[in-house]
Amino acid sequence: MVRAALILLMLALPAGAAPPQRVVSMNLCTDQLALLVGAPGQVVSVSWLAADSRVSLMPDAARAVTLNHGLAEEIYLLQPDLVLAGTYTTRATVDMLRRLGLRVETMAPAASISDVRGGITHMGALLDRPERAAEVLAGFDAALAAIPSGSGAKAATYGANGWTAGGQTLAGDVMRAAGLRLLAERLGLDYGGSLALEQLVLAGPELVITASRYALPSRAEEILHHPALTALSARRVTVPDRNWVCGLPHIADVARELAR
Repeated sequence: MVRAALILLMLALPAGAAPPQRVVSMNLCTDQLALLVGAPGQVVSVSWLAADSRVSLMPDAARAVTLNHGLAEEIYLLQPDLVLAGTYTTRATVDMLRRLGLRVETMAPAASISDVRGGITHMGALLDRPERAAEVLAGFDAALAAIPSGSGAKAATYGANGWTAGGQTLAGDVMRAAGLRLLAERLGLDYGGSLALEQLVLAGPELVITASRYALPSRAEEILHHPALTALSARRVTVPDRNWVCGLPHIADVARELAR
């Protein structure tokens, strides 16, 4: 199945197209996926966010190449033969670069484990690295297969402003893979949303997953210090934002830890 998908994607590329030699990415998620799949020296620039260890799993690899801020002028001067971007980010830059004749490919954010698998395969096709993509995908599938059976605990993510992830999100799908039952789905928040602290307490979750905390004070995060939340009998664990903000193979490790 993987090989068939790779063949179809390769056939979709322009006939006779040479593998891209100077790839520039300007989205945190395409940054890391390109660094993971690309050949040495193939990726010449990634976004500055990829070098931030608070949100990126590959800061050292990112710092080894040129960092960009998603500006059309700086991207163009890098003379890329392929530019990678997210579907919803830097739209003005994407439009300008396309008008300048550069090849720009956009990738939608992953909303499921299936999307992660597809993203790995697609990146392999874009970079003309199908063998490397297949290798990454095989490792990812092996890690998914090794996830232990979960407890079926009722769980919820809880972050700034009471935001919780729904079942139709990547975090939600990872939680399902860990054998957890999503409180958000019971409350009709399939795509996530703000969950009042009163709702969370009354629902009686058995596991509450909080996000990264940042050094600067934030009123949005003060809800995580509320006495009602700290008094819950639910077990609390923290999953750093960088571990599942993007559709990378590392999400299998997150699922394994949540299942444990």
